[in-house]
Amino acid sequence: MAPQAPWRSLFQSHLTQNSSTSFTLSTVGHDSQNRPVPRSRTCEFRGFWPSPQLHDKAVEALNSQGIGQNPAAYESDMISLTTDVRMEKVGQLDSSANVVEGIFWLTDVGNQWRVKGEAFVIGDPKGGAHEEAARKEIQTGMNVTGKVADVSEWTWERQVTAYFANHSPVMRGSFKNPSPGQPRTQEPADPSLKLGQEVDDLQDSVARGNFRVVVIRPNEVERLDLSDLQNVRRVRWTFVPADNTDGQGEWVETELWP
Repeated sequence: MAPQAPWRSLFQSHLTQNSSTSFTLSTVGHDSQNRPVPRSRTCEFRGFWPSPQLHDKAVEALNSQGIGQNPAAYESDMISLTTDVRMEKVGQLDSSANVVEGIFWLTDVGNQWRVKGEAFVIGDPKGGAHEEAARKEIQTGMNVTGKVADVSEWTWERQVTAYFANHSPVMRGSFKNPSPGQPRTQEPADPSLKLGQEVDDLQDSVARGNFRVVVIRPNEVERLDLSDLQNVRRVRWTFVPADNTDGQGEWVETELWP
């Protein structure tokens, strides 16, 4: 099993201490002339894949609907968030080799964290080659922590459902909104798409058809410590892949001038 990334513990501690875990996620888009342009939006950190901190109502919904929770078979240093497959970021990932950068400004601890890497989108109920390819990429960053029986019982589908359950009913309902970014004068052809719906059914076909989990596999992490302006520190960790298929690679730490 690969050791935990050297930046993980401190980053997680800072997230816990901060009053907000929102961050800015940047992708690469293309304009009408097919020129690359930056695209950024605010997202909510949903824990390290595949271990979101489930609230009580999410656990209750999973159990009452006969879905249950996955055993604690895996852990990783990969960041997770959720999205609607109709959002522009999903297509931008497909057209730009999945590259992303996330910026966390954690005001309460005076630190900025920059996470660069590749993002993979999972959760398509229909499966398919794209879903399988994304799962395969994510799997490379997952460490087995449970028993063999736990691994055999663990499923991707149940894990994605846990992320969906961790949203409130009205947030689940947002995945049944009209298509994001379309003019409000344009009425959706599908009458099931409208604002303000609440979804209790964790297998709602329309909401789940649009719901996705995004997993970021970091290859560079940088911390800028501004908590002491007379001694500002900047540290970068870069992941160096192994030379052979049997190796696990390593993180190299470099202290930088701020």
